[in-house]
Amino acid sequence: MISNLAYVHPDAQLEGNVNVEPFAYIAGNVVIGEGTWVGPNATVMSGARIGKNCRIFPSAVISAIPQDLKFRGEETTAEIGDRTTIREGATVNRGTAAVGKTVVGNDCLLMAYSHTGHDCRIGNNCIIGNNSGLAGEVKVDDWAILSAGTLVHQFTRIGAHVMIGGGAKVRTDVPPYIKADRDPLCYLGLNTVGLTRRGFEKERIDEIHDIYRVIYQNNMNFTQALDFIEKNFRQSTDRDYIIEFIKNSERGVIRGPR
Repeated sequence: MISNLAYVHPDAQLEGNVNVEPFAYIAGNVVIGEGTWVGPNATVMSGARIGKNCRIFPSAVISAIPQDLKFRGEETTAEIGDRTTIREGATVNRGTAAVGKTVVGNDCLLMAYSHTGHDCRIGNNCIIGNNSGLAGEVKVDDWAILSAGTLVHQFTRIGAHVMIGGGAKVRTDVPPYIKADRDPLCYLGLNTVGLTRRGFEKERIDEIHDIYRVIYQNNMNFTQALDFIEKNFRQSTDRDYIIEFIKNSERGVIRGPR
């Protein structure tokens, strides 16, 4: 149902059962999937691609132009996956020529007043806490949780199943499966609660923990630690993901507690 007090551009494509509340604004060059709810005073701007069964709460702004002085009006998008919730006042900017699109995956929760900058890539099942800010071209892998007030530097990557404490300043990459907090941000152990909730068996968690003991507790530098892990741990998806993440880090990864 579309309220007669909402504005929907005639070129916008709304699939079946989209519900648009009073005073919402939907621009042209927008696609909204079946069953999505757009709340009162929400703004969906040109370039938005919103999936099925999403919820866009009041005062959220999707696909506004980037806060990037290099932006020159190029045709870009902001793409939201299925069943994602974007709460009050949250903003998701569209991409720039650098990448071309900002992507938020399926089943995510972007809490109130969070900001997702241009060309970010957020995976599936992620939670971005209240008042958190992601600068441009940040990558967040699946199942990561950024607690309230987290600030993430541009080009930073955050691994899957990570839990970051509230108010954190993320200046360097955060490898997968871990907890991170303090200032400067550092490794504080494995995210065992999150991994257990997601069905990781004890043996699998123990093996990941052993890998991180080598990285953070064996007085090796990262190159030495990764070489030791490749030689002494059996090949697995988890082992290879951790190795790939650290080897390919462009900003360096967080250190252990000091």
